Amino acid sequence: MAELIRTILPEDLPLVKELLCRVFPDGEYRNIERLGGMTNHSYKVTRHDGQEYLVRIPGEGTEEMIVRTDEKKSTELACRLGIDSELLYFGDDGTKIMRFIPDPQPISEEVLRQKKYLEQAAAIFHKLHTCGEDTGVRFEVFEMADLYEKIIRDGGVAFYEDYDEVRQAVMDIKAAVDAGGEAPRVPCHNDSLVGNWVIRGDGKLFLIDWEYSGMNEAMWDLSCLSIEADYTEENDSQLLNAYYGREATLSERKRFAAAKLYVDYLWTLWGLTRVPFDGDFMQEYADGRYIRLKKNIEAYRKIG
Repeated sequence: MAELIRTILPEDLPLVKELLCRVFPDGEYRNIERLGGMTNHSYKVTRHDGQEYLVRIPGEGTEEMIVRTDEKKSTELACRLGIDSELLYFGDDGTKIMRFIPDPQPISEEVLRQKKYLEQAAAIFHKLHTCGEDTGVRFEVFEMADLYEKIIRDGGVAFYEDYDEVRQAVMDIKAAVDAGGEAPRVPCHNDSLVGNWVIRGDGKLFLIDWEYSGMNEAMWDLSCLSIEADYTEENDSQLLNAYYGREATLSERKRFAAAKLYVDYLWTLWGLTRVPFDGDFMQEYADGRYIRLKKNIEAYRKIG
């Protein structure tokens, strides 16, 4: 699968050159390399002067779920805050060119569990969440879930046999958490999986790819990182304490745990929407999310 993902698509090459022409006097390049990614076509392009750039072409079907003009707003914010690289071009169709982060270091779940990167991630989230800006882009988890359910039905993909029961459990937990007051909405990345973090050669951490970014509750970002990097309870405590600059309260820990449910609930449905395009790979992705969702429902019920 990895080799297939990294194969350069000949049909993309004319578009890559066309996009480069929108930033530079010519669209020529010395080298092009396909990068990994679950849905989009992304390329590392080296120009004749040795400068490296990332060129992204949106994947098939993404226009149903992503408003690219909204993504542009959040990408521009992240670049201004210095938590992503420099943006050179962003088209209304979602094509974009960014400066390639130099000398990217190997990254994995294990790497993101290291205290120095865990603390950098917490600082990035805190900087984003407290920047005081409102992008005007809504990330309404449960509205999106309703949309994904419709796409799944329209695509003829099967739901899980116990889906209605699990869905109700998530809604019950949400109601209990919201009874204490809904969390404020702040700028969030919303998709902080391992592949969306980049470590520059000097050890500085960056958060990239803002397709699903928007105003959401802060705990979504932290819980998403915890899930994706397979954090232990100790890692979770380190992350929350680094984020708050103190020990997290019981209420904060419960919101964090609840957000884990919301994350896997939404991305399970997202994975099922991609099955008609990506087949078994996305079915397995959704299945894994769904299994963990049910485990974390039980884990939440044991808190406090």
